[in-house]
Amino acid sequence: MLRISTGRGARPAGGGFETFSWYYFRISGIALVFLVIIHLLIMHVTNDVACTTYQFVAMRYANPFWRLYDWLLLTLGLTHGMNGLRIVIDDYVRSPRARFVLLSIAGVMLLAFFMLGTITLIAFQLVPNLGPACLPGTK
Repeated sequence: MLRISTGRGARPAGGGFETFSWYYFRISGIALVFLVIIHLLIMHVTNDVACTTYQFVAMRYANPFWRLYDWLLLTLGLTHGMNGLRIVIDDYVRSPRARFVLLSIAGVMLLAFFMLGTITLIAFQLVPNLGPACLPGTK
């Protein structure tokens, strides 16, 4: 019989990494809901999607707050997702060797994507004169 999860699993007993992971999963999920909604409102509702150009991003990243905001979104999104993948691997992969290999791959992917995203956010620079900015009334 199919059992539907309520999402209210028991908190791991004894402390340590699993308890931290349990709390982190819930806190990062709540934070991500607000960060993603704000991101969607700014990038897709208040601004025309056709105007989301390099210059728009460059003007946004001139303010360090937006770089920090995007870095926080990157960090929470990646770690929340990889923590979920780690739990799925632990739940469904029976072989200790296969579990180790898959968890190692997930860890390397987390590190690689985190480094790529962070380097991009830090090293992003405005290149002047890339053409006209988005003009009102043009699509």
